[in-house]
Amino acid sequence: QLQLVESGGGLVQPGGSLRLSCAASGFSLDYYAIGWFRQAPGKEREGVTCIGASGGRTHYAASVKGRFTISRDSANGTVYLQMNSLNPDDTAVYYCAADPANVCAYNSYGLGPRTYDYWGQGTQVTVSS
Repeated sequence: QLQLVESGGGLVQPGGSLRLSCAASGFSLDYYAIGWFRQAPGKEREGVTCIGASGGRTHYAASVKGRFTISRDSANGTVYLQMNSLNPDDTAVYYCAADPANVCAYNSYGLGPRTYDYWGQGTQVTVSS
C-alpha cells in the first residue's frame, strides 16, 4: 500500500516561513512526480507546485511563484515545500500527492489534482497574526 505523510504545518504570522515535508512508506518517491496542493474551506483543491521524478522540472501556481520552492532530498526520500512570505490567503490544508505517470516532468498539467493517484492526509497551515 502506497502511503504519503505530510508534516510541518502549523500557525505562522504573516510574512513568516514554514517548510512542509512529504515522506512515503512502501515505495520510493524518486520514481514519481510529486505535487503539493492546498484546499481552503469552501474552495476547490488547487495545485501549488510539482516536481518531476528526475527533480529537474518544476511548475508553480502564479499565486506562489517566487515565494514557494519545491525540492527533493533523495537520500532521505523526502520532498519539501519551502514557503516564505506567507500571507493569510495561504491558509489551507496542504496535501502532497504522487503521480506515477510523471506528468509534471512534461508540462503544467502536473498541477492538476486529477493527475495524481496517491494522496496524503494533509497538514494544516494557518497564517494569522
